[in-house]
Amino acid sequence: MKRLISLFFMLTLLLAVQACADLGDEEVDASEVATEEFVTDVAAEEAATEEAVSTEAPVEVIEGAVCIDVTGPIIESVNAVSESDGGSETVLEETPLVTYVVSGDEISDPALETVPSELEDQQLDEATQQQVWEYYAALIPAENRDTIVEYSVFTDGVDNTLAMVTQTKTDPAAWSLQVDIADTANYYSLTYTLVHEYGHLLTLGPDQVTPSEAVFNDPENVDVLNEEVAACPDYFPGEGCSNPDSYINAFYNQFWTEIYEENQEISYEQDPDLNQQMLTEFYDKYQDQFVTEYAATNPEEDITESWAFFVLGDKPTGDSIADQKVLFFYNYPELVELRSAILGNLCTAFPQ
Repeated sequence: MKRLISLFFMLTLLLAVQACADLGDEEVDASEVATEEFVTDVAAEEAATEEAVSTEAPVEVIEGAVCIDVTGPIIESVNAVSESDGGSETVLEETPLVTYVVSGDEISDPALETVPSELEDQQLDEATQQQVWEYYAALIPAENRDTIVEYSVFTDGVDNTLAMVTQTKTDPAAWSLQVDIADTANYYSLTYTLVHEYGHLLTLGPDQVTPSEAVFNDPENVDVLNEEVAACPDYFPGEGCSNPDSYINAFYNQFWTEIYEENQEISYEQDPDLNQQMLTEFYDKYQDQFVTEYAATNPEEDITESWAFFVLGDKPTGDSIADQKVLFFYNYPELVELRSAILGNLCTAFPQ
């Protein structure tokens, strides 16, 4: 079942003037931090960075974001676009271009689709396709993305869907990463989206949600879906029944039980304009519960948006429900450790 995030932001960010402090051999373009609270002395930043990437460091080593010159503008841009209508006014039909086989860090065996002539340049742009994959592989540790077996490149034009993850067509336990090549030039938005999409793998993968063969084999059959939902004693996100101790089940039980039925009414609305209006009204009603408007879509998008803020933002100090959703991940030492790894990777991999 498709999990996607619409590209809500392609905007001019702060001028890049600094690099991550001594995290690797590559220099990293960064945006000037405008407020004094983000400024640390070099020695303290280096110490925090070394702690973040050390395999022997305790899991609570980072409470704020390292490499703030990169992560700060990412979060600022998300917050800015959440207050606007974002996105392109022209949405083109989604066109698959090429699909690669994934094996560890490597992609191979590109399978080209039949495409209109005006898309052939994008289809044959192997350099960009490889660059985006290498960046994703550099961000997410290999052991945390072993369910990704395909990497697909598509386009629906500029400023629409940037990336998504889906179950493959042949195996409900295997997943495909899909990226719109037309939207990959802005590495701030690309980074946020890749971290968000990894959140779906983290929370919906087969170790967290037992895939439903019945739904996978007949995804359009509402009766089959309802039967599977009724048979599930825990939260059912669509791919299958979540495990009792899964992240998504705990997140749902803590934050969604009182508003889920109201949210479900939105999903039943087939008219896209009315659906969006209802979603906006739902978000406005419960605004203090969500880190972005997109998070109000459903529990699956809510947990992944909150995950992205957990990885890329500072540890919240407030007490809103939105803050609590970000703090939710700090209850899991393995996720705090993974956050540190991703941030350390980001600071060395973010391109100039």
